[in-house]
Amino acid sequence: MLSDFQKKIDDWIQNHGGYWPPLSMLAAIVEELGELAREMNYMEGFKPKKANIKNNGIKEKITDIFFAIICLANYYNIDLERGLRNTLKKYTKRDANRFI
Repeated sequence: MLSDFQKKIDDWIQNHGGYWPPLSMLAAIVEELGELAREMNYMEGFKPKKANIKNNGIKEKITDIFFAIICLANYYNIDLERGLRNTLKKYTKRDANRFI
């Protein structure tokens, strides 16, 4: 399933100028993460929203981050499905009794 998204995003990127340099992609991820934090601060009532900031919602911010992460993974030829399976195994083993 993730491989389908990785392929679709790769096709889109290739048709829209290619991948940015890796540090620029990381900067985009950090920027999107900041926008998510700002949106969460607003939604949780900790900070009022500035008048000039568009309300895009948490869902859009998280999916923007996910898109940017997929771009970075594609650049480095990382199979995200395999990686997430391995990460889940790691957490399952490491944290088997941690939260009980």
